Amino acid sequence: MTRALRQAVLFSLLGICLAGISSPVPAWGWGLGAAAEEEQKPGRELLYKVINFAILVGGLGYLLRKPLAEFLTSRSASIHKSLDEGRKALEASEAQLHAVEEKLRHVEEEIAAYQASAAREMEAEGQRLRQAAEADVARMLEATRAQMDALVRGAKLELKNHTAREALSRAEEQIRARLGQAGRERLVSEFVASLEAQERKN
Repeated sequence: MTRALRQAVLFSLLGICLAGISSPVPAWGWGLGAAAEEEQKPGRELLYKVINFAILVGGLGYLLRKPLAEFLTSRSASIHKSLDEGRKALEASEAQLHAVEEKLRHVEEEIAAYQASAAREMEAEGQRLRQAAEADVARMLEATRAQMDALVRGAKLELKNHTAREALSRAEEQIRARLGQAGRERLVSEFVASLEAQERKN
């Protein structure tokens, strides 16, 4: 029996079952008497309904077996695919999270290293600035000492010159006070005589 023939027979049986549910008097009950039929009618109706229902369910199960199996198979495959995709997405997310955590850990280490390097550089720069300031102060002190020494030497020389000028001036005044006109003329004549004597020697 081909598949099309089986489906036609099955549809015919389903039609009969549906018709039997709506009118449950079976065709094979014609030989019974009317009184016997009336007595057995409630029980037979229930039995026929059960049989019709079982045939209907069996026929529907037979007809829907392949589509239902295909649907369940595709649904199961879709669920498995979704689960695989979800697992892969979860693994990718975990990998990304691990990479981000690694980067954050490296960033924290780099920040700590940068802070330590910056602290060392600041300390070295502060030391260099202190040394430069001390050198500048030393140079300024040396220049100030040199200027003060020069000023002191100049002041001493000026004082000596002033003292010498004052001494010469006072000596001249004292000589003038002690010597009169005659004494000055005598000194001049003695000076001229000494010059003449030197010229004669030469």
